[in-house]
Amino acid sequence: MSQAQGEIYDLGYQHYDGPRGGRMQAVRSLWVNSFRTTVGLGRGARAKILPVLMSLVVIAPPAVFLVLAAVVGSGKLSHADFYEATSILLLLFAAIIAPELLIPDRRNGVTTLYLVRPLTAFDYVAARWSAFLTVALLVTLFGQVLVLIGNSLAAEQAREFLQENWIDIPRFILAGVIITAFVTTIPMAVAAFTERRAYAAAFVIAVFVITTPMSGLLTTEWCERSVTFAVESGEIVEEAGPEECRRITGDYAKWFVLLDVGRAPTHISDMVFEDDTPDDASILVAELPPAVPIAWYGLLVIGPGALLLWRYWSMKI
Repeated sequence: MSQAQGEIYDLGYQHYDGPRGGRMQAVRSLWVNSFRTTVGLGRGARAKILPVLMSLVVIAPPAVFLVLAAVVGSGKLSHADFYEATSILLLLFAAIIAPELLIPDRRNGVTTLYLVRPLTAFDYVAARWSAFLTVALLVTLFGQVLVLIGNSLAAEQAREFLQENWIDIPRFILAGVIITAFVTTIPMAVAAFTERRAYAAAFVIAVFVITTPMSGLLTTEWCERSVTFAVESGEIVEEAGPEECRRITGDYAKWFVLLDVGRAPTHISDMVFEDDTPDDASILVAELPPAVPIAWYGLLVIGPGALLLWRYWSMKI
């Protein structure tokens, strides 16, 4: 019978005497980690495909317009129209990427390690949320800067154009914050209540895909024209009356247009830019008091944001 053998190593023990950053340093570190996760830094090539693709899709139209403005020197692209076209792209990007910031931490049991002092649940949520907001805002504002430069080059006098339209700069910054706050909050709130990233992305996309045609169906306009027939000289003569158009839901159509959840931030964007070429949905929203679409937008952002914070605040450590 062999005797068991063992060795004891006295490695010693020392207290950590390095720098201690405290709460704000922890928040900054988490923000940097979230920023890198959003853009795919420090991860594989597949993690970088979607952020790069989204950036190219958002930036490509104003970049092409900028080149055409520099070469041809004609045309103008509206800042409000740019947000109309890119808001849905930002939403798709957020629906797929935002869950990546929350779900893996919970699935791997890392969240409980984060939610200890000095880092609080509010710090965790704020760092994750603001990092994603920053990435989305940088992409949208960069596109708007290209639009501004292109419009300046297309104008006869670039300097005079900037002097007359400088107010567009704070407007597209404000509208950019409004849109990116919307597309950031809802997907992250959904991701807080599921353990599957695919489920979170599918739910967010489904909500916006379903509400758009639903709103369109309830607010569609149909027209009819009365026709009268008369007999003149033994022949039947057809005479068309005036065309009458009406909404399917009548006066309630201006309320049903708000069911299109994806358009909530662009309605506020149109108000910021004082867009004088609105589409059919914007015309209906304009019939409502301005406080109504603003309150609806606030509900869609503050409500999910409160649920997101409550979800992490109620976690047991």
